[in-house]
Amino acid sequence: EVQLVESGGGLVQPGGSLRLSCSVSIYRVLSDGCLGWFRQAPGKGREGVAAMDGSSRTTYADSVKGRFTISRTYAMSTLYLKMTNLEPEDTGMYFCAAVADCSTPSLLMADYPSWGQGTQVTVSS
Repeated sequence: EVQLVESGGGLVQPGGSLRLSCSVSIYRVLSDGCLGWFRQAPGKGREGVAAMDGSSRTTYADSVKGRFTISRTYAMSTLYLKMTNLEPEDTGMYFCAAVADCSTPSLLMADYPSWGQGTQVTVSS
């Protein structure tokens, strides 16, 4: 089973930037599967933020389009989420998720069997 470990969260002021990382233990999942970033704000459900498939096709939630970028590096076996122009509404626990076989990047939780433990992002002045 693939292991996912997130890092890079923290406290940032509105308008600031952060880059989250997710270490992926199985190379084939990183290269051929689908990988996604999800977040959960206090008192709310988990929502999809960004996802990428093996062909580098991506999809984003409307709320983050133009501000967030999902990417990966094979050398470090790592998935990234670059977040810019952060808003207080972006506050939450951010999770990395993966599925080994997929046809298109998805923002649906049910499509991902493997999850990391999460990293906290707080946007506040």
